[in-house]
Amino acid sequence: EPVQLWGQRDCPSPKATLNGQSLLQFAPLSNKSFAKTGVGVNCNKTVTGKRMDMQEQLTKSDVAKIEAEIEHRKLVVRKEAIEAVKEARAHGDLSENFEYYAAKRDKNRNESRIRYLERMLRTAKIVSDESGADEVGLNNLVELYFEEDDETEKVKLVTSIRGNSLDGRISIESPLGKAIQGHRVGDRVHVQVNEGYGYEVVIKAIDKSGDDADGIRGF
Repeated sequence: EPVQLWGQRDCPSPKATLNGQSLLQFAPLSNKSFAKTGVGVNCNKTVTGKRMDMQEQLTKSDVAKIEAEIEHRKLVVRKEAIEAVKEARAHGDLSENFEYYAAKRDKNRNESRIRYLERMLRTAKIVSDESGADEVGLNNLVELYFEEDDETEKVKLVTSIRGNSLDGRISIESPLGKAIQGHRVGDRVHVQVNEGYGYEVVIKAIDKSGDDADGIRGF
């Protein structure tokens, strides 16, 4: 599936592909129609359906969450998965043993998740979650006026590992996140999505009371 990191107004590059097919099918006919699809594609990170390795921007809190998940998967989930495979294998003929193949699948998924998270930590760039008292920063809830749609929405600015546009959490690596970070209430900001499309937003309010309790994304 496409990696959902960007906001509903971020559309794919015409050159981006997924499994050999153009991602233009995901491009919005309008901002609202794209929101309804429930799909956000990070075109800078998706090539022919595979996510390219790159530095994730992580806070120290993100790193701690990832390390905790890795430890849990190694010490708890791995042990449970191995036992499940052994138990399923003991049931007999493996050619028709659905429980065995399901257990193997779960075991492999756990190991893949561990490798994925460890690779992320090795290549991560640590960023600060501090920002000026009157500036948009990480974990802030920001009220934005989208001039093109004449609509006001609230978004939370987060690292990409916690991004989920359907839940209003916008990555600092997305066009919208990059554009508004560091700006103040009253600023009119241009968001450049790609070479052919951009839009304007006005920052109406900044709530600094947010935290980083959001869970980290899956694959």
